[in-house]
Amino acid sequence: MTKIGLRGEDIAAKFLKEKGYYILYRNYKTPYGEADIIAKDNDTVVFVEVKTRSNLSFGYPFESVNLKKQERLKRIALNYLKVANYPTKIRFDVISISSENGLSKIEHIKEAF
Repeated sequence: MTKIGLRGEDIAAKFLKEKGYYILYRNYKTPYGEADIIAKDNDTVVFVEVKTRSNLSFGYPFESVNLKKQERLKRIALNYLKVANYPTKIRFDVISISSENGLSKIEHIKEAF
C-alpha cells in the first residue's frame, strides 16, 4: 500500500468513527481481494472503498471506483457474509479524499453502488 493510500484509510476510519460507525475490519483480505474498511452503521454492515489523491489532475478519487472495482467489492462482501454466517443488511460506500494546497477534502458517498 502506498503512503498516501494508508494515510487516506486512516483519515477515513477516523471520519467514520466520528460519525458513529464501528470499525469491524481494516484491510479485510479474501481470495477475491481486499476491502479497505468494513464498518457497522447501526444494523447495517458497510463495505467502504477508500480512494485518495494528492491532486485532481486525474479527476476526483471516487471516479476511479469503476465497475470492475465494484464487482470485486461485491464478491468480497459475499465472502464476508458467508464466513460471518449471519444475515444482515449491507451497503457499499465510497470515501473520496483529495488533498490540494495542504487541505484535505473528504466526500462520503453512501450507497455508492
